[in-house]
Amino acid sequence: MTFGSNTPRLETERLILRKFELRDADELFRILSDEEVNRFLPWFPHKTREETLRFLQDSVFADYDKAIAYRYAVVLRSESRVIGYLSFLGIDEKERSGDIGYGLLREYWGKGIMTEAVKALLFRLKADGFRYATATHDVQNPASGRVMQKCGMRYVRTYPEFWQPKGIWVNFNLYRIDLNG
Repeated sequence: MTFGSNTPRLETERLILRKFELRDADELFRILSDEEVNRFLPWFPHKTREETLRFLQDSVFADYDKAIAYRYAVVLRSESRVIGYLSFLGIDEKERSGDIGYGLLREYWGKGIMTEAVKALLFRLKADGFRYATATHDVQNPASGRVMQKCGMRYVRTYPEFWQPKGIWVNFNLYRIDLNG
């Protein structure tokens, strides 16, 4: 059995999870520039479309050149536009594990969209031979933790971390799901 893949297209009832394309820059900028969406994330909101283009080139598209990567544009089928992102980063090939991260436009919060997307990713990760996945959320952002719980992830512990470039201490809840059981 081969291990891992690189962002294979996934589909759910409401969503298409696919690789980002250059034409998605404006929609991704809308997500990455929203102060409320990025409030609990370790980076500052993007100020310009060019910043988002650099992020696409240097981070997302660079990952598409790797043998194993999962960097998804979350597309709502009914609107055919990018409304969020979903990733599986920090992949440890020996442990067959990694960390899930996501972001979603505010107007789609509370509709089960990210839970649906994460469940599809977990299903694919299991099929691709991963043993477990983790995810973290700022303790001040319990809605993100509810997504993790609804996807079957279990609370492991809370820990502090000093965030750069924001220069603040943040307490995180760590969740984990075993995929081979």
